[in-house]
Amino acid sequence: MTTTDAAAAQSTAEEREALRQMAAEFTRREIAPHLQEWEDAGALPRELHVKAGRAGLLGVSFPEAVGGSGGDLLDTVALQEGMFSQGASSGLMSALFTNGIACPHIAAHGSSELVDRWVRPTLAGELIGSLGITEPGGGSDVGNIATTAVRDGEEWVINGSKTFITSGTRADFVTTAVRTGGPGAGGVSLIVVPTDTPGFSVDRKLAKMGWHSSDTAELSYVDVRVPVGNLVGDENAGFWYIAEQFVVERMALAIHGYGIAERSLELTVDYCRQRSTFGEPLIKRQVVRHKLVEMRRQVEAAKAYTHAVAAQYVAAGGPNEAVIAAACMAKETACNTATYVTDQAVQLHGGTGYMHGTEVERHYRDARLLPIGGGATEVLTDLAAKLLGYTR
Repeated sequence: MTTTDAAAAQSTAEEREALRQMAAEFTRREIAPHLQEWEDAGALPRELHVKAGRAGLLGVSFPEAVGGSGGDLLDTVALQEGMFSQGASSGLMSALFTNGIACPHIAAHGSSELVDRWVRPTLAGELIGSLGITEPGGGSDVGNIATTAVRDGEEWVINGSKTFITSGTRADFVTTAVRTGGPGAGGVSLIVVPTDTPGFSVDRKLAKMGWHSSDTAELSYVDVRVPVGNLVGDENAGFWYIAEQFVVERMALAIHGYGIAERSLELTVDYCRQRSTFGEPLIKRQVVRHKLVEMRRQVEAAKAYTHAVAAQYVAAGGPNEAVIAAACMAKETACNTATYVTDQAVQLHGGTGYMHGTEVERHYRDARLLPIGGGATEVLTDLAAKLLGYTR
């Protein structure tokens, strides 16, 4: 590395630290005082999206050409770490940053008209988008979705249903995976569907174990007609557009995993120093100290691995087979960390940790979704095995 390269790297590190601190301050000021209220309400207020847009948080990793800040995945890492450090929940992050799954396909492959109508205002916090892939009978099997879109003149006519859709009850549009061609992955397309279109409806809001501040919906499409121009990119190329963005989504969930784990560890260390039993602080107990060390070990390992894979992704300029496999393993590592650490955090908090509204209780519930969301661990492990050449 030359002196110039070193200076540039240092500047980038300083910029990312500034971003991390800015995100932390936004969370302290705008989120932490209200999070339990939003948990109980089961959704975030639209005003929070506006505030986040004004602060420049929503477009950090989007190109400047579509209204973003021109950052990369490592900037997203810094942003999310800053927010988790101040108590942001996994559910809140999924709902506030639902643009991260609704807009990337449009930004990368959509027409300028689609970008101007949907991406720019969403990154500004003025609109909320969702991604409609999962179906009641489909799960992670994206190549076999059943929702159809049939062309009728200058319109697409869409019929089908979607489920487990993040921000589905509040969304202004849904980037919807549909079947426009034959069976299998080669017949899937993406079409933007405004939620005020006749025939589109939110069938029900789904109650969940965790992610309470993130609204989740079941959606229905009955003869929904949208212009042919709402097609994202090329017809029947949707599966590949979805696949290229899955890496970033899985990396984001890895950050969720070690992010809530690290926060839970911090809260638990403080509690163990303050809580006394049998005349001594909990942290004086050897068994407690050993638990804290193991929690710390898992957090540090997951964090370092995720950082390494994020750097690999940025260096490669996007996903390749090695990066996709590594992202699957990083997500599993971080999700396992979240599962273990949040469980131990509740245990060490004792009865306090089991009380509704205690932060570690929230993280414990939220952690359970992470090995399922963005591709179940079992599915991603098998995908990694194929990419690593272990199936032949």
